[in-house]
Amino acid sequence: MRISFLRRFSRANPTNNHRRAKRQISGLYAAIIVAFLVAIISGPANAQPVRIVAFGDSLLAGFGLRANEAFPAQLENTLKKRGHDVEIANAGVSGDTTTGGLSRLDSSIQDGTEAVILVLGANDMLRGMDPEIARKNLDEMIKRLKARKIEVLIGGMRAAPNLGPDYAAKFDSIYPELAKEHDILIYPFFLDGVAGQRELNLGDGIHPTPKGVSLIVERILPAVESLIERVKKRRG
Repeated sequence: MRISFLRRFSRANPTNNHRRAKRQISGLYAAIIVAFLVAIISGPANAQPVRIVAFGDSLLAGFGLRANEAFPAQLENTLKKRGHDVEIANAGVSGDTTTGGLSRLDSSIQDGTEAVILVLGANDMLRGMDPEIARKNLDEMIKRLKARKIEVLIGGMRAAPNLGPDYAAKFDSIYPELAKEHDILIYPFFLDGVAGQRELNLGDGIHPTPKGVSLIVERILPAVESLIERVKKRRG
């Protein structure tokens, strides 16, 4: 009787071990497959550079400068030195107003763009245009970008003193108010530290020299790094 029981046990036990081994192997395969799928889904997206478009007028286009001296190129170079994997496209057009920017926004901001640095309004101001026009155009641009899930950093402008305090109050308030309304990042004055500094501007007294652009990049850098962080959070 005892021998018979031992024989039955010896036959059954290997089978049980085999089944347990199969279950363990199946579980291992499942874990490997899940890890593989996660790597496919999340890995490549996180590994891609953050794609930013610098969208604006001559201040971004680099009027009077070489391509590598313009704001987008200098900013990209500085960010890469700080360890950021970014690509910054230059979509600046000299002389552009907010009306012109709105008309070309959709065609200039290509699919796959994750963030936009928006710097427009200076030419509206220099031409003495109604600040309400600039406000409406910038508002519409921000709405379109946000609808496309694109993060925005707006560079503020300030009215020239000769336009008077009333004009300045209406124009200068555009940027902080839109930033608050749309919950976007803002760099309050794009030409901070550069405007009015003869040694940092070209002969026209308006457009920055390469050294002037470098100072803008240095000062706007924290805001741009916050922009990059927003993009990474959106990626998940």
